[in-house]
Amino acid sequence: MADPYLAVDPHLVVDPHLSVDSVTVRFGSTVAVDNVSLRVPSGTILGLVGESGSGKTTLARVITGEIAPTDGTLLFDGAALSSRRTVSERRAIQMVFQDPYASLNPRMTVRQTLGELLRVHKLARGRSAVQARSEELLDLVRLPRTALDAYPGQFSGGQRQRIAIARALAVEPSLIVADEPTSALDVSVQATVLDLFADLRRDLGLTMVFISHDLAVVNRLCDSVVVMRAGQIVEDAPAAQFFAAPTHEYSKQLLAAAPRLARTPLAPRSDLYSDPPL
Repeated sequence: MADPYLAVDPHLVVDPHLSVDSVTVRFGSTVAVDNVSLRVPSGTILGLVGESGSGKTTLARVITGEIAPTDGTLLFDGAALSSRRTVSERRAIQMVFQDPYASLNPRMTVRQTLGELLRVHKLARGRSAVQARSEELLDLVRLPRTALDAYPGQFSGGQRQRIAIARALAVEPSLIVADEPTSALDVSVQATVLDLFADLRRDLGLTMVFISHDLAVVNRLCDSVVVMRAGQIVEDAPAAQFFAAPTHEYSKQLLAAAPRLARTPLAPRSDLYSDPPL
């Protein structure tokens, strides 16, 4: 079986899936993102790191189309992304948030959450088709199909994050932007969610921008690392190169402060079900 933690050097890929070119975001006199450019090749995972306030989340919101850049352009599969995204463009780039409970409607069951998306986007027609696709989505994120009739409050944090991932997958994206998706989880649960992201990249060919303050997480999962500080990119390198010999002083400080950096092997498959039972 192919290793889901597949090392790819994005700097050797000619045609990136996503290109961010000279993007700047201003809020009044404040420059949140300052002339940022990066490339994310198809099927790779880019780790975006930096301290709070460095511009990571603002850049993520630009990529997903939530906010428009003040200057600069974004290309997706070679086509320009405008500030007014089409339905297909919005579907193609999906976000997974840090707090899954806040991003899920507590009054809707998993069945209702997934079914609404499938029907609105006409991805499944009829009750049986919606049922079948909802079950497939739960299989993808390794939750039992009985979870369909439960509410968000009935799940653990790790299980809720998998529901949020299933919701993002429901509209069949090719790019996932994950904003600190494991930071609110226990370390043991973090590992299962990271393994899930790795498996989804391998099995579905997904491309990802993975935002994290935890360099151990980035080292475990990502092909390349982009370091932001004060709205600017200070380093952009393949992961192996970054963790072996960072070039920027700020990157060296981040690595020196990281408590654990081993690229650990995949968790045993049984661990993927280590959350409390439903």
